[in-house]
Amino acid sequence: MNKITLYHGSQQIVEAPDLSRSRPFNDYGPGFYCTEHAELAGEWAVSERADGYINQYELDLDGLHILDLHAEGYHLLHWLSLLMSNRRIRLSTPVMRRGKQWLTDHYLPDLEGIDLVRGYRADDSYFSFARSFVNNEISLQQLGSAMHLGKLGEQIVLKSREAFQRIHFVSYEAADHTVYYIRRSQRDLQARSAWQEILDVDDENGLYIRDLMRSAPDEEELRKLSGYK
Repeated sequence: MNKITLYHGSQQIVEAPDLSRSRPFNDYGPGFYCTEHAELAGEWAVSERADGYINQYELDLDGLHILDLHAEGYHLLHWLSLLMSNRRIRLSTPVMRRGKQWLTDHYLPDLEGIDLVRGYRADDSYFSFARSFVNNEISLQQLGSAMHLGKLGEQIVLKSREAFQRIHFVSYEAADHTVYYIRRSQRDLQARSAWQEILDVDDENGLYIRDLMRSAPDEEELRKLSGYK
C-alpha cells in the first residue's frame, strides 16, 4: 500500500478527524489540514501564550484522487484562485474585485471528486503577498519569488469522506509554545525581510494582474513566471 505520514498541529489531541467539524474559510475550503513535516505542525499548533500538540497520522493513498497544485498543468494562478474563493478577503478596490472574478473564471480548479489537495499554505505573511498581487501592487514574478521565502512548506488537505476513512491516528507529542512560537515568528520575519528586498527591486517589466487580464501568456510561460520548474 502507498502510505504517507502526516502531522496536524492543534491545541487539542485529535484522534478522530471529523470532516463535519472543519472550518469553511481555510485556504482550500473545508477539510483536514496536515503537513508532512512535524516541525511545521509544531509551529501551527501553538499560540503566543499556549502550548499545543503535534498529532501524527498514517494515510493510505491507494485509490484516492489527488489534486497536486505543483504538478504539470498547474501554477500559482490556480493556487491563488482557490485562495480567493475560500478565504475571507476584503476586496477594497475595483481591480481586486475584477481580479478575483477573473481568477475564478479562468483558473479555479474543480474539486468535485477530489479526495486530497496538495499545495502551498498561506499564513498571514503569504496571504498579504497574494492580496498585493490581486491589487496590482506586485507582479506575478515577484509573487512567485515570495512563495519560496521563509521555507513556507506545503500542506496536504483531506477533502472527502473517503480520505477521512483512510487516515489513522498514530501518536501525539506536546508542542512547547516557548519553542515553536519563536520559530514561527522567525520564519515570518525572515519572509517579510526577504520580501522587502524583492520590493526594493523595480519590476517595471513584470506582468501584473491588469496585464494578465488583458492577455495572459500560455500555461507553460505562466509556470515559469510563477517560479515553477
